[in-house]
Amino acid sequence: MRRKDVVLMATVTSFEALERPSRSELRQFAELFQPLYAASSEEARRQAVAALSQCPNIPSAVAFFIASQPITIAAPFIAASKCLDDQTLITIARTQGAAHARAVVRRENLSPMVIDALVGLRHAPEASQMAAEKPKAAKQQPPLLDETVHPTRDEALRERLRAMAAHVVRPESDRLGLRTVTPMQEALLVRFARNRETDLFATALADTLSASRWLAERIMLDISGHQLATTLKGIGMPRNESLLILERLYHHLDELEGGVPQSERLWDALDTDECGRRVEAWGRADRYTYEDRRSANAEPTQAEPAELRTGTNRR
Repeated sequence: MRRKDVVLMATVTSFEALERPSRSELRQFAELFQPLYAASSEEARRQAVAALSQCPNIPSAVAFFIASQPITIAAPFIAASKCLDDQTLITIARTQGAAHARAVVRRENLSPMVIDALVGLRHAPEASQMAAEKPKAAKQQPPLLDETVHPTRDEALRERLRAMAAHVVRPESDRLGLRTVTPMQEALLVRFARNRETDLFATALADTLSASRWLAERIMLDISGHQLATTLKGIGMPRNESLLILERLYHHLDELEGGVPQSERLWDALDTDECGRRVEAWGRADRYTYEDRRSANAEPTQAEPAELRTGTNRR
C-alpha cells in the first residue's frame, strides 16, 4: 500500500476511535481529510469512505464532499451514513445524477420530505433527455428524396424501408411513445414493495402512471395480482423487479406451481402490447372520471373499465 494511502487510513481510523470528538478535532479532521483523499489511490478512497459510512460524527462538509464523489465510491456512504440530513440528501439526489438518487432510495427510514423530492425528480431527467435527443434526431433524420440526389436515392429508399420494417416488428426495448417507468420510479416501487409499505407504494404507482391515487389503489385491490402485473408490464418494469414486487405484495404468488413460482406464470402469460393498451385505457378512464370521484361517495361512471370497477380480475 502506498504511503499516502496508509496516512489516509490511519487518519480515518484515529477519527473513528473518538467517541465524542470536540469542535477542534472535527475541524482538524475536515482540514486533513480532503487533501489526503485527493492524494490517495481509488482503492484507499473506497476503504476510507466505507469505514466512515458507519461513523456517526463526521463534519457536515466532509459528509457532503464524500456523498458528491463518484457513485462507485460514494454509494455505501449515501445509503448508510447517519451524518446526511434530509436537505443534504435532497441536494445530492438533485445535483449528482440518477445513480446517486438511487443510492438515496436504498436508505432506511426515508422521511416524507425526501420521498416527495425523489418522486419529483422523475421530471428532470425526462426533460433533459428530450432536450438532448432533439438536435441529435434532427441530425440523424435522412434527407428528403428528390431527383437532385439521384446517386444516393436508391440507398436512401432502402434505409427508409428498413426503418419502416423495424417499426412493424418492434423489439421490447423500444418504448418510444409509450409510458415507461423511470429508474427513480422503479427504485421507489421496489423499495416500498420490499418493505411492504403499501400506502407509499400506491402513491409512487399513481405518480408513475400520472394518475389519481384512486386508480393505483383500485389496481392493487385485485388480490390475484393480475392487474398490478399488467400495469408493471405495461410501463416497462424489468421482469426481476416486477416479480419481486408481486411476490412481496401478494404472498400466494410466491408459491410454487409445478416447480415454478406463480408470479412467473402470471408474468409470462401477459402480452406486453396488450398490457400497454390496458394501462393507457385505465389512465384515460381515470382522467375522464376524476372529477366525479372527488367526493368520497362518488359512484363509478360508465367510462370506468369494468375490471377496475369491481376490484377483481376479469380475463
